[in-house]
Amino acid sequence: MPKKPKILSTKTIARTKIFTIERMHLRFENGCEVEYERIVSPPGGAVLIVPQLNDTTVLLIREYCGGIQRYEIAFPKGRIENNESITESANREIMEEIGYAANHIEPIKTVTVSPGYNNHQTHIVFATDLYEHRLDGDEPEPIEVIPWDINKLNDLLQNKEFTEARSIAALFLLKDRFFKTGVMQ
Repeated sequence: MPKKPKILSTKTIARTKIFTIERMHLRFENGCEVEYERIVSPPGGAVLIVPQLNDTTVLLIREYCGGIQRYEIAFPKGRIENNESITESANREIMEEIGYAANHIEPIKTVTVSPGYNNHQTHIVFATDLYEHRLDGDEPEPIEVIPWDINKLNDLLQNKEFTEARSIAALFLLKDRFFKTGVMQ
């Protein structure tokens, strides 16, 4: 395993309400010095929740995504607020976005997207034993909740609105669990 480079200096070059852009001056073990720019997200990261309503149904949402300027189908997700645990954040997000809470929330894996220049982490969790409970969220319009038959996984993967990489990763991380229960054939 190579030794990590030494950080010689860091400088904030831009700041928004959702992230900071930072320039890092690094020296590698071989003496090579370079500058990297990276996106620094708030501490804690985010949660992405795979809510299983019953043996054959997961709940997805359709919401507007400003980055790609269209509506996307994905699993509920959101930022972890100050002093929230991953499970507390996950339960809050599903209450706000799909109108359910979960009696059981299991952390599955923490994933990154573009780690070469982004420190953001998303904690994927599996929520089961759901019950109706709605909290007001911060979305600018109502979010459409889409029940999806897990037996139609291939249809979901082919859907042109289902492109969010973290949601696709979550499906594959949980695929074996659905196979073990005999749900997916």
